[in-house]
Amino acid sequence: MSRPPTRPSSAYPSRSGTPSLRDVVHGVMKIFHHEKESEAHQIFRQQVGHQPKPALGLPQTINPDEETVPGIEHPGSTGVIYCSDRAIANGFNYANSHEWANLGQGAPEVGPIPNAPPRPENIPLPVDSLEYAPTTGVKALREAVANLYNDNYRKGKASQYTFENVCIVPGGRAGLSRVAAVIGDVYCSYQVPDYTAYDQVLSAFKRLVPVPTALDPKNKYRLDIEQTKKDILTQGLAVVIASNPRNPTGQVIAGKELKELVSLSRENTTIILDEFYSWYIYPDSEKDIGKSISSAEYVEDVNSDSVIIIDGLTKNWRLPGWRVCWVIGPKNLITALSQSGSFLDGGANHPMQLAALPLLEPGRVKIEKTALQRHFKAKRDHVLKRLHALHLDVDVPPQATFYIWLNLEKLPPPLNNGLTFFEELLKEQTIVIPGIFFDINPAHRRNLFNSPCHHYVRLSFGPPMEDLDKGIDAIGRVIATARQGGTRKMGHSYKKSLESSSGVNI
Repeated sequence: MSRPPTRPSSAYPSRSGTPSLRDVVHGVMKIFHHEKESEAHQIFRQQVGHQPKPALGLPQTINPDEETVPGIEHPGSTGVIYCSDRAIANGFNYANSHEWANLGQGAPEVGPIPNAPPRPENIPLPVDSLEYAPTTGVKALREAVANLYNDNYRKGKASQYTFENVCIVPGGRAGLSRVAAVIGDVYCSYQVPDYTAYDQVLSAFKRLVPVPTALDPKNKYRLDIEQTKKDILTQGLAVVIASNPRNPTGQVIAGKELKELVSLSRENTTIILDEFYSWYIYPDSEKDIGKSISSAEYVEDVNSDSVIIIDGLTKNWRLPGWRVCWVIGPKNLITALSQSGSFLDGGANHPMQLAALPLLEPGRVKIEKTALQRHFKAKRDHVLKRLHALHLDVDVPPQATFYIWLNLEKLPPPLNNGLTFFEELLKEQTIVIPGIFFDINPAHRRNLFNSPCHHYVRLSFGPPMEDLDKGIDAIGRVIATARQGGTRKMGHSYKKSLESSSGVNI
């Protein structure tokens, strides 16, 4: 008896000849197990400052092709900066920005929104404002900030904030840097995921020894206060830093949990809370519209509870270009911040501080909060509905901020990781932020594929509605291509740098 003819060998497990979608997916899954095998991940690592750092105690090695100035070391770029650079390499520029959908931006839309007070249109420039402002800020603005917090969060409390509890700073990151510069050699607790700039702060200020806590999506990224208490006792944590509301997950620590977190400040631990999204709260009940969140509500004594609040005009007032922010805390913290500000940044813009004064009037703030919450809640609901139509349901929908933390694991490889998804969307003139930027990993040593944030992207519903729709349309096109078997064209052939018309890299 003769044997049946041998089947021709094939690279694809299901059958010979033209590969099916299952074959392609199977092949890609076999290939992409490590960052060194992914073009998108290699582009990320090639960015100056993104290489793994040596282990603690080992000598620092310098790449002479990157660090050509003696003594200078790149700290690594934040997510928004890296993504903007990659978008520019793909044709984005600020002159044609209207042609792109920027769902990566960490800023809200700045134009008029329904029922909000009118936007500022001119800035007075009295002669005195042309002088330097004090490094702690203009006294009248410091008083206005203290008054607003007392009005919103401390009515009926014996201990009240005064101007001596407020330092005006030129932006939130400047505030973080001033605070980090005055903290001694301590263990500092942070969470993963969290705000991308904490990575650079913990890398640059070596006296802060970073101690990570991974937040669990199954627990809705909740910070376990009881575990934090244990960590303070067993690990000697002296500082806890966190965003609240939470960037990028859109969750919020509120009520009893926030009160318990603040209470840790009375147990020899400094609590640093980045409260830039404190107005972006989306309550289910209409009676709660217009309310906001702050740890200031649970501080017992403003000069002895070691709670540091960082906030400003950037997000809540939708004025990111003004660079007027503040740090609130005990009096002796403010004197220290005055000293660090004298050599770090020199202080905030004097005319803009004066222009901010009427914006902090409590009656105006109430109207602004209410309009903002209604407008951004509608945008959140719209984006979630559109993502649902694309079968991209959000595991943990945002209760606050203007961000959506989107899990890509169910998408066909290689589209199921944040860096590749980001690169594919650049081809569609759309920007998102890969999740790995929110993996606060100061040493950069972890294989990116092992990051708990690897399969995520952060989408912003900060931009106007038409930009949101443009971006979701682009996401729909990319996903449709992948689901129809187009993954062979994905994961490679990305533009490495901005090219001039002559083909020379610039």
